Amino acid sequence: MKTYVIETENLVREYKGQRVVDRLNMHVPEGRIYALLGRNGAGKTTTMKMLPNLVRPSGGTFFLFGRQNAGPDKQNYRRIGSVIETPAFYENLTARENLEILARLRGRHRKDTIERALCAVNLEKESRKLFREYSLGMKQRLGLAAAIMHEPELLILDEPMNGLDPVGIQMTRRYLQQLCREKGTTILISSHVLNEIEQLADMVGVIHKGRLLEETSLQELYRRSRRYAQFRLSDVEKASLLLERRFHISDYAATGGNTLRLYEHIDQRADINRVFVSEGIAVSGISVGAGRLEDYFTELVGGGEIG
Repeated sequence: MKTYVIETENLVREYKGQRVVDRLNMHVPEGRIYALLGRNGAGKTTTMKMLPNLVRPSGGTFFLFGRQNAGPDKQNYRRIGSVIETPAFYENLTARENLEILARLRGRHRKDTIERALCAVNLEKESRKLFREYSLGMKQRLGLAAAIMHEPELLILDEPMNGLDPVGIQMTRRYLQQLCREKGTTILISSHVLNEIEQLADMVGVIHKGRLLEETSLQELYRRSRRYAQFRLSDVEKASLLLERRFHISDYAATGGNTLRLYEHIDQRADINRVFVSEGIAVSGISVGAGRLEDYFTELVGGGEIG
């Protein structure tokens, strides 16, 4: 039987009569990295705020570590680390001084807690710099240092890659994977960088207009992903008619940018190409691929940017 560190039951949050989280049922297994994906305004951040009781639910409930939420819980706070929205620190203090204040407020900690946290996010050489002098990426990394400083069992990270350069993204990804593998830390993360999530997460949940459309493991997603042949064409509409009338193919999709994706009879792509050309359709490219996280997301919620 799976152990869930986070489990929600019909979780609801309303603002001024508008439902931004709508009967959410989410299951985050222990020791896994779970990615919550959705466009801007889908309800990701609000969901994450409810879990540490930064925002109270309007309905439903949730369980943390198997215990039903009953409001603020000091015991749970010691087991959770979070970075939600922009990390808040004292602008006129250094990174080290900010972490020292947090360490005193939290109480019990190791002597080398602060140094270990700064080293984990590669800020040990910048620890004497004032927070207001930090770049956005450095502020994000300091927020992560504050979240991991007390070695929590659960990390809740809202867009932790925001503002990071490619090196910072890679470093953060590796560190989170290490936390999960070596310490068994459970991580709930949101991100708009789908290719990063594909390399990081064990599970994904897709939220759209406050509702969880689906949650699945990456392993299951890849198992379900289908191979396809993709044609780049001068006339997608005419090509679609030819597929149906000449080849009796119905399992295809126009994916934008003058491309058409074929999910059946892939091995006939050479014959199909000849017919397209003979009918006056210019074919500028043919490729074979398999579904990705981006395709899965787009199929569930439609086109447009994720964020």
